[in-house]
Amino acid sequence: MTSFGLKPTFAARIWGRESLAPWYTSTGLDEKVGEAWLTGPKSVVSGGELAGKTLEEVWPEFPLLVKMLFPEEKLSVQVHPDDAEAQKLGLARGKTECWYVLAAEPGATVACGLKPGVQVGDVVMAVQTGQLERLLEIVPVSVGDMVFVDAGTVHAIGPGVTLLEVQQTCDVTYRLYDYGRPRELHLEAGLAVVKLETAAGKVPPRAMDGFTRLIETKYFVVDRYDVAAGGTAKVKNVSAGCVVGLNGTGTVGGATVIAGQAVVVPVGESVVTTADGLTLAWCWEPNDDLRE
Repeated sequence: MTSFGLKPTFAARIWGRESLAPWYTSTGLDEKVGEAWLTGPKSVVSGGELAGKTLEEVWPEFPLLVKMLFPEEKLSVQVHPDDAEAQKLGLARGKTECWYVLAAEPGATVACGLKPGVQVGDVVMAVQTGQLERLLEIVPVSVGDMVFVDAGTVHAIGPGVTLLEVQQTCDVTYRLYDYGRPRELHLEAGLAVVKLETAAGKVPPRAMDGFTRLIETKYFVVDRYDVAAGGTAKVKNVSAGCVVGLNGTGTVGGATVIAGQAVVVPVGESVVTTADGLTLAWCWEPNDDLRE
């Protein structure tokens, strides 16, 4: 199998934006758009011999769901199940995720975890009184920050940010609080998976040999490559992975990379090239050594 690009799939969200510029000129939707799914199961191959096929047809059970998020308003306060909890529901995996900040207005924040000492009963009372935000750890964010959100973490995203989200391929979300918007809440299911203490929070970058490691977990690794004009780089895929263009243009394994789109790469080594300069995120599933 060779590298292949995927067309982004756009999802309307009540908290989204009317314009996704400069990332996308058109979404094909008349509603506000909150998410661009870059590696969803229904994402369509954009060219080459696999053109027109969906990702799930080419690579069933691709383990990483990569999105871009565009909140104009606050997202709901929510929580996701871990692997064991998801498997009780008949799902393959839970939903641990991370957010890489691509753009941020001054004062932008995310909520990531409960404050020390908060108990489940406090969460219930705060939901009933509309004060759940007061129990959350509010984290200021700026461009280049990486935030880890492990399953069971009560979390939310504020307005004024653009995020690259890398997560396990699972779309189970339990809303705990939604600021009075007329959408369903999932209090019983959500409270059952809440963890009072988690490893969530900012992750410092690490300089590596030719790239920057943004995050390394047993579920996913995200690296940033900044390739100068006329330069090359190599990505080595050990399991399942994709590159996402963040700035500039280039190729990986012969497939075109542009900002806001993903290219899935086969197992093995792929060469990245660029004429004018390219920044990309290399998102991949680690091998068994990192899962221990």
